[in-house]
Amino acid sequence: MKNIKNLYLSLPKLHRWSLKATLFILISLTLLPSEESPAPSNNDNYLETGKRYDLEIPLDDSAKSIDGAESASNIPQDIEVAPVIEEPSIDWKTAKVKSGDSLAKILKRHGFNATTTYNITKTKHKDIDLLKKLRVGDTLRLGIDDTNTLVALDYPISRIKTLHIVGDGKDYQADIEEKTIETRQAIAHGVIKSNFWSAGVTAGLTDNQIINLANVFSWDIDFALDIRKNDEFHVVYENQFVDGEFIGHGAILAAEFINQDEEFRAIRFTDGEYYSPEGRSMRKAFLRAPVNFKYISSNFKPKRFHPIQKRWKAHNGTDYRAAKGTPVVAAGNGKVTHSTYNKYNGHYVFIQHGSGIITKYLHFSKRAVKKGQRVKQGQVIGYVGSTGMSQAPHLHYEFLVNGVHRNPRTVKLPDAQPIDKKHKAAFAVIAQQRIDELSGSKQALLATLVAED
Repeated sequence: MKNIKNLYLSLPKLHRWSLKATLFILISLTLLPSEESPAPSNNDNYLETGKRYDLEIPLDDSAKSIDGAESASNIPQDIEVAPVIEEPSIDWKTAKVKSGDSLAKILKRHGFNATTTYNITKTKHKDIDLLKKLRVGDTLRLGIDDTNTLVALDYPISRIKTLHIVGDGKDYQADIEEKTIETRQAIAHGVIKSNFWSAGVTAGLTDNQIINLANVFSWDIDFALDIRKNDEFHVVYENQFVDGEFIGHGAILAAEFINQDEEFRAIRFTDGEYYSPEGRSMRKAFLRAPVNFKYISSNFKPKRFHPIQKRWKAHNGTDYRAAKGTPVVAAGNGKVTHSTYNKYNGHYVFIQHGSGIITKYLHFSKRAVKKGQRVKQGQVIGYVGSTGMSQAPHLHYEFLVNGVHRNPRTVKLPDAQPIDKKHKAAFAVIAQQRIDELSGSKQALLATLVAED
């Protein structure tokens, strides 16, 4: 045994490793059970001495040949490998619409004939005709493939909508791709020093926002006559963004106006209407003034000297001085009972409303409604003029209740319908949220003023 050990140690190191590996394999094969043969009996030899055995070693899916490629014998012969399809490359070109341009001219400049233009314009889509009304400065994006075929055309309709057309040069399909608008809230605060408009501009509001703010409270506040110095307002409104870029202002969500120390609050609901925090409509059944006027040239008076007739008589309405052609709207919903002309009233319109109320509009330059026609509040019914017994362009406006003349500027106007009962709970949640936002903006403003002091 000692001689065998000495003989083993005298062998080169490589030979000793080979003997170890061979011995390990033989021992492992002896110990492995056979899956196909029954367990050997005492008389069976599991391996016969001197007999050569072929061993099959299974390879898993990760088995690789020497150069790293998968063995071809491991790939099933009945599976087809799909070829790799390369996406066709598209070259996008921008075309800006010039004076006198049409779609045909633009495509011709880029090498496309009239057939391509026809194939695009015959596409069935409700907005395809917009391509026939291109405006100077508009931009088209043309997608051209390797075969010089027009395979795509993009026409931005607005900052959020794009008319997208795809095809193969013969048949095209179109749809509208619309970007998502992100809405963020903003606040504004103003104190009136000289007039409401200047205060709105100073607060950072746009012209439209100032007009909309006035419209919200127009049933409670006469912005031509009731505004005083140091009146103030707070507004929560929307700003809109697309892809992080500002695109414009959204709706006024809530507003507070303090006029002559009286506080008015308005909350916008999901129906687009404004309500007080208690759910009463900010809108009245009638407009206080049915025309945008410069000033009141003559108030409601029981006795006034008529400038044309040269005698004292009652002035049963209010005269609103305005430029000729200024639109006049219906003060409330109703039915036109008169739309005609006489030498006293000039062109005039009378409207019958519910609850025994009649409104009268005199001295139009032109009437816009006919007798028997149903009208809605805010609908244009005529235009300021100076027809009949009138010295200058103005609207003479009368308000009658059960046949009795009332002062249009002071008569108590009936409210519009309050918020529906089934929406009252949902509105209460929104109203509280908006009131908190208004309060928060006021507190932030107060903190800023204190810090500045």
